[in-house]
Amino acid sequence: MGKVTGFVFAAGLGTRLMPLTANRPKALVRCDGVPLLEQVINKMVDAGVKRIVVNVHHFPDQIIDFLRENSFGADIVISDERAYLRDTAGGLRFAMPLLKDCRHLLIHNVDILSSLSLESLLEAHLSSGADATLAVKNRNTSRYFVFNKETMRLVGWHDHRSDARRGDPESPGDVEMAFSGIHLIGRKLLESIPSVEKSSITDFYLQKRQDFKIVGYEHNSDSWEDVGKYEEYSNRLS
Repeated sequence: MGKVTGFVFAAGLGTRLMPLTANRPKALVRCDGVPLLEQVINKMVDAGVKRIVVNVHHFPDQIIDFLRENSFGADIVISDERAYLRDTAGGLRFAMPLLKDCRHLLIHNVDILSSLSLESLLEAHLSSGADATLAVKNRNTSRYFVFNKETMRLVGWHDHRSDARRGDPESPGDVEMAFSGIHLIGRKLLESIPSVEKSSITDFYLQKRQDFKIVGYEHNSDSWEDVGKYEEYSNRLS
């Protein structure tokens, strides 16, 4: 499957999980008795990923110590953002020196739990020749990526709270899908992330949608939870 590297976004402040994150990083909050970071890493390793980058900012030493004590059968390296939190695209750009041998980057938010098969996502990404493949699901949320229904190529974005729209004018052939926080990005597109200190992957994908093949991968039959929100996390305990 080529040189596939994993990347776990674990640098967030975890404000949506307070008070659980008052003295620990979100990545080490336990769900079903297992730290979120451990669950994501194991899922990547089970999919055949042997090298994983984890970015850190909030209580970084706790994550570094945890990874020193647990190898999980992978080469795990730290992208240290403790000096400045760079957002998603900015975090990927900052980590580029750690991604020299990476042909495809499998990215996973640390607070997402899903039954999505990463192997199937990888296979779809590699066979389609896409520059980026975004796992998406038909679920209720406030902000949606917009795709051409036939090709599943990204064409825009829609915020239902403000009715703000970006990208191409929507047409009857478009479909709105919720992003699952799991995606793959190829080397060429990865290298085109601008060298700015802080930037969003959503903005980046929208800016590059016409120059690169950015597609959605539907996984409607899979379970999916954002346990980075305290109300969602506490629902699992009730």
